[in-house]
Amino acid sequence: MENRNNLFVYTYGYRIEEADLCRLEMRSLFGKQSETDLLFSEIDVHPDRSPFMRERLEVLYQGERLEDILEQVKQIQLGEATFKVIFLKMNDLTAENKIDFEGQRAIERELGVYIEGEADVRKPDRVFGILTWGGRWYFGNYIKSKAVWLAHMQKPRSYSIALSTRIARAIANIAIPNPVGIKAIDPCCGIGTVLVEALSMGMNIVGRDINHFIIRGTRENLAHFEYETDAVCGDIADISDHYDVAIVDMPYNHFSNTTPEAQFSLLQHTRRIANKAVIVTADPMDELIANAGLNILDRCTTRKGSFVRQIIVCE
Repeated sequence: MENRNNLFVYTYGYRIEEADLCRLEMRSLFGKQSETDLLFSEIDVHPDRSPFMRERLEVLYQGERLEDILEQVKQIQLGEATFKVIFLKMNDLTAENKIDFEGQRAIERELGVYIEGEADVRKPDRVFGILTWGGRWYFGNYIKSKAVWLAHMQKPRSYSIALSTRIARAIANIAIPNPVGIKAIDPCCGIGTVLVEALSMGMNIVGRDINHFIIRGTRENLAHFEYETDAVCGDIADISDHYDVAIVDMPYNHFSNTTPEAQFSLLQHTRRIANKAVIVTADPMDELIANAGLNILDRCTTRKGSFVRQIIVCE
C-alpha cells in the first residue's frame, strides 16, 4: 500500500530541559517545529533516529469521522499476512470527548473487522495505527521507536561531563538531517559519543582528538558497538580534507587548558575544513564565531544537571 497522502505524523516525548533541543532537532529534520507533542510532515524520517520521537504514523487514510476511516480500510487486503491496530494515545480531545481505555480497544476491534486479514495482537506482520487530532481521524502504518540510543549508554569508556547519548544523537541529527552523500567530521570527538550515535544512523563521519589517551577510549567504544570509522589522534590544524559538516564539542575544564585564542583557532579551522558546523559550547562564543567568519543560523541550549551547553548551527 502506498502513502497516497504523502503525510507522516510523529509523536514526541522529552524532558522539560530538553524541549529547546528537541525543537531544534525538529527544525533541522522537518524545517519547522511543533509547539505540541505531535508533528505533521511530508518528510519521511524513521522514528528510531530521534531520541525524542515515540511513534510514527504513515497516513494511508483520513477523514472527518471515524466512519470515514472504517469505509476506507475495507480497501486493505493482506492475504495471509496478520495485523494489529493500535489507538495512539496522543490526541487533542476535550475532557468531555475523551475516549477511555475500553473505547479505544473497541475502536481497534471495529477497525479490525473491516480489514480483510487475520488479526494477531502478539506478533503481527503489519501494525496499523489510528489517531484523532484537530477534528480529523488518521489511519496508517504504525512504527514505534526502539530507542536505539539506550543501548549506547553502557560504554566501556566514559566520563562525567561527556554528552549524553540522547543529546549526542540529537546533535548528529541537527548536523546531518539527511545523511545521503554527506561527509562529516568530529574533530574534537572525545570518547566518541557523537560518533557512535551518528554511525548507528548510517552517517558517514570520522573522528579526531588531540588527546592520545582519550582517542584510545574512542576506539574502544566504537569497537564495543562494532562500528568502524577513522578515529585518529591529531590536531584540527593538521586536517587537509574538506567536509560537508563538522560537529565541534569545544574542549573545557580539566580535560583542556583551552584559552579564548585556542577556541578562536578551533573555530577558524572549523570554517576552513567544513561548509557547515554545529558548535557545542559551555562558554559564550558568539563574538568568536562571528570573528572566525561563521554565520549563526539556529541555536538552542540544553542542560545536564547544572551544566548548561549551547548548540549553535553555523555556516
